[in-house]
Amino acid sequence: MLSAVGPEGTDGSPRGDRDPVVTVADPETLLLPDWQGNDRIETLRNIVRDGRVSLLFLIAGFTTAIRGNGTARVSAAPALRGRFEREGRHPRTVMVIRVAEVYAQCPRALQRSKLWVCGNQLAGLPTFGTMLEQATDGAIDGAAYDVERATRAHPGWW
Repeated sequence: MLSAVGPEGTDGSPRGDRDPVVTVADPETLLLPDWQGNDRIETLRNIVRDGRVSLLFLIAGFTTAIRGNGTARVSAAPALRGRFEREGRHPRTVMVIRVAEVYAQCPRALQRSKLWVCGNQLAGLPTFGTMLEQATDGAIDGAAYDVERATRAHPGWW
């Protein structure tokens, strides 16, 4: 998760990849490629305006979260984007994150939630479509949203 601060408030967005999510450039700097996703730019816009960021790393099966805070800038430099070439593709931009602090988060919350225990953790929870339907007083058809969701997720995008 990457959170950034801007004039409208904060923004948090999940960041993930099949490869390492970040690359260590030096002992104080992380590089985070911005692969094509949902085309939302709140996080990038906030970084350009303010620069303060927080990171939360969750690793499947590992109950200690790694947290970090620092400042970031967005770069579209071809050489920097080229470091992340994958099958002829490059990220749109790369976030250059200057890390001020890193620490481990107490594992109790992840242990209590049983986040990494196999099973149906969704039992009893409403679907996203149901939540949207309720939040919009029926303006969005929740059942139709849930059926169509798989086609909107763009599974081939990075």
